[in-house]
Amino acid sequence: MKNLNIIFSLILITIFVGCKDFEEYQIDPNRTTEGDPGLLLTGIQISNLQQVTLSAALACRQMVYTDGSSSEQYYGWQRSGFGAYNSLRQVVKMEEEAMKIENTNYIALGKFFRAYIFLRLTNTFGDVPYFDALQGSEGNFTPKYDKQEDIYLSILDDLKAANQLLNEDNGIINGDLVYEGSIENWKKAINSLSLRVLISLSKKEGNTKLNVVNRFKEIVENPSLYPIFNSNQDNLQLPYYNLEGNEYPYFNNNSIKTAYYFDESFVDLLKNYEDPRLFTLADKEENGSDLEETDFNAYGGFDGSALLDVNTGRLANGEGSPIDERYYNDPINEPSIALGYAEVAFTLAEAAARGWINLDPAEQYYKGIEASMKFYGVDNQDIESYLQNAAVQYVPQQGIEMVITQKYISFFMNSGWEPFYNQRRTGFPEFKTNGGGVLNNEIIPKRWMYPQSEINENLNNLETAVNRQFPDGDNVNGEMWLLKQE
Repeated sequence: MKNLNIIFSLILITIFVGCKDFEEYQIDPNRTTEGDPGLLLTGIQISNLQQVTLSAALACRQMVYTDGSSSEQYYGWQRSGFGAYNSLRQVVKMEEEAMKIENTNYIALGKFFRAYIFLRLTNTFGDVPYFDALQGSEGNFTPKYDKQEDIYLSILDDLKAANQLLNEDNGIINGDLVYEGSIENWKKAINSLSLRVLISLSKKEGNTKLNVVNRFKEIVENPSLYPIFNSNQDNLQLPYYNLEGNEYPYFNNNSIKTAYYFDESFVDLLKNYEDPRLFTLADKEENGSDLEETDFNAYGGFDGSALLDVNTGRLANGEGSPIDERYYNDPINEPSIALGYAEVAFTLAEAAARGWINLDPAEQYYKGIEASMKFYGVDNQDIESYLQNAAVQYVPQQGIEMVITQKYISFFMNSGWEPFYNQRRTGFPEFKTNGGGVLNNEIIPKRWMYPQSEINENLNNLETAVNRQFPDGDNVNGEMWLLKQE
């Protein structure tokens, strides 16, 4: 059945996603009004749950690119796009088709994917079109931008409503590549996403409108109403198959094989912890080829902030570990985690360390480490040894830094830009910027500038939003509402 759904998805992408000649957040009124919400769900999952990206690994000082100057690695990026609205149009279509067959479980999943996609959009830019977006069929082609605070509040309310709406009696969920229509698993994903949203609001503890701490407590203290992930089996993740067009994203990719190497700060972090995940993520550097695969001395990396010719010179001298060959030789490799149990455990640990909830932060911290190691194939004996390592033992005075650092490790080649957003929020771990190659005055950007298409077609609303948020105009160093302490 899964393979059949994959084939359907390829057709779906061509029909529903391939056309990009329209406004990115408009519904095309000329498209067909007939569709199957299950087929639409398949396409939405494939488009949005693929969260394996080397771009984030470069920006987060996990990988280094050696065949040229990468804007992500050197923090030289400028604008991003509104392509995510293409996926939101498909969510709207799924909801419309679900209404026709009176299956409200698809409506609940629509609320989930709206929240998931809009969260990504607002994390990228700040304020974005939200309440007036997706109204092209009603003649609104220039939607206003909404405040990030209001977007976050609506996202949280939508997720709560989605959890309440999901019910076995409301219809069968077809086309589900992840949970095969399991209501319980989808409830876990919905509430786990709520925890991600709430912890990202850690600077807004005093905001009475959002009521962050009490919302977090409500979920954690009522597991029968708000189930959350409790093992890797619950992960919201996209599987890959040994079928043409459905393989791991970097399968047979020559660039990842020859031009991407580990950042030495990431390698050193794993070495300092004697972390066996290094052996599953990286291959030995040329200078360590004669050493055992489990010898930490066999691995090394480059300085992601250094000039390109410095790193290529070190590469020529036999330094630098490439990524493990499974990432380009195995068509299935590992699934793409969009939201995983390890992240949830670390989120609970951070919330407990902040005093939001009455849980043991150390226990959740260890659970997060164990879940991550199991995902990467580390055996139980090595996990137990790692957890006994003095450098890994939880220290309350350093609790949040330790939690975020381990969370950062767990995000390698999964969960999209979450490691960047967590570092942006907490400052952990520190990303080096003083190697001579970093642009933007050696400052890590806080956001992306709005797309050129908005300047061309929605300038008045764009200018209103920019002036409201950023005194110095639309720039990558602007501090969005989310990052301001309250």
